[in-house]
Amino acid sequence: MKLATLRDGTRDGRLVVVDRDLGRCVAVPEIARTLQHALDDWTRCAPALLALSDELCAGRLPDAVPFDVREALAPLPRAYQWADGSAYVNHVELVRRARGATMPPEFWTDPLMYQGASDHMLGATEDVELADEAWGIDFEGEVAVVSGDVPMGVAPDAALRHVRLLMLVNDVSLRNLIPAELGKGFGFLQSKPASAFSPVAVTPDELGAAWRDGKVHLPLVSHLNGELFGRPDAGVDMTFHFGQLIAHVAKTRTLAAGSIVGSGTVSNRENGGPGRPAAQGGVGYSCIAEQRTVETIERGKPVTPFLRFGDRVRIEMLDADGRSVFGAIDQRITKLR
Repeated sequence: MKLATLRDGTRDGRLVVVDRDLGRCVAVPEIARTLQHALDDWTRCAPALLALSDELCAGRLPDAVPFDVREALAPLPRAYQWADGSAYVNHVELVRRARGATMPPEFWTDPLMYQGASDHMLGATEDVELADEAWGIDFEGEVAVVSGDVPMGVAPDAALRHVRLLMLVNDVSLRNLIPAELGKGFGFLQSKPASAFSPVAVTPDELGAAWRDGKVHLPLVSHLNGELFGRPDAGVDMTFHFGQLIAHVAKTRTLAAGSIVGSGTVSNRENGGPGRPAAQGGVGYSCIAEQRTVETIERGKPVTPFLRFGDRVRIEMLDADGRSVFGAIDQRITKLR
């Protein structure tokens, strides 16, 4: 089933069930007022939501209304936890190379992860509003899972049983602020503003055979100002699957229902190398930093600029039939007013 959160004047919005074509939806206050409410009581709520989803998709709910993506908040407008990994180690290697940092070998065996702020998540069509282009504004296309309650010390394979939903992410990064922050040895903060999420979150069964081995085996398609920027396959070159990422977070703590765990920027290698830009026939990239690194390798300096005010980023995932699975993240970069 597919779930979304619509504006209703409150911080957490109202939960709706959305049909598979993302065309119509229905509110479910009698089951759960918010998505967090449903996650907190998943054993009771999930069967009722699924039954209603089946009725909606069959066209048997006359009170269903058009689903307006512009009214969608992030599925979880605020979350108890947002932990973002770097499961595509090729991305880590390239970005570190761009800033002259070496690649520790343990990055291939132990997941890299940061804990982000989660008090305010952006909806899929909300502007990315920032004060200064000089910060090096970048998008990062990712996949994320939403967990149920997860026990401390869970094994990676067992952790996959706690995946409730999947979403897409634009994990906005301010590249020119990152080196100074990491140089302090205390992680990201200012360089990671609010992340944006797809308008719809889906249960794993909605992905069919594309959800296997703790990975989503579909291309993640990114456009910048209407031009194809990347379409790497999220199931390829993912060093750590979602069970491993969840287990990493849960090594020393329990996770509460509604915790979000991100994959990190989806990134594919090509013939043992970093891959080619989409404009050159490659699968391209899910962030500008990777393209700039490849340009530096090939030309001695980066050519592609980071995002500027007025730029538009679109991130989407299509199934084997060409249908949008999660709806699109479609955002403008704007100057803080």
